[in-house]
Amino acid sequence: MFFIFGLRTKVTRSGVMTAVCRHCGNQAAQVISRRSTKFTLFFVPLIPIRTKYVQQCSFCGVEYAVDADEARRLPVG
Repeated sequence: MFFIFGLRTKVTRSGVMTAVCRHCGNQAAQVISRRSTKFTLFFVPLIPIRTKYVQQCSFCGVEYAVDADEARRLPVG
């Protein structure tokens, strides 16, 4: 008998806002994404392992880690 298991990461876009980038200093669209990694067994996602929120600048492409509370408070439009 054998088991097929692994990890799967799903990226969902929470929203887009306009703000000044911390890296390049340009005012550009900032994309807020949620990345959730789950343990899978026979290609079925079962147990959430980690959830991470990321803010990405659309001008320079730099990504910043964002706390879950901060991601919920950001003005998304």
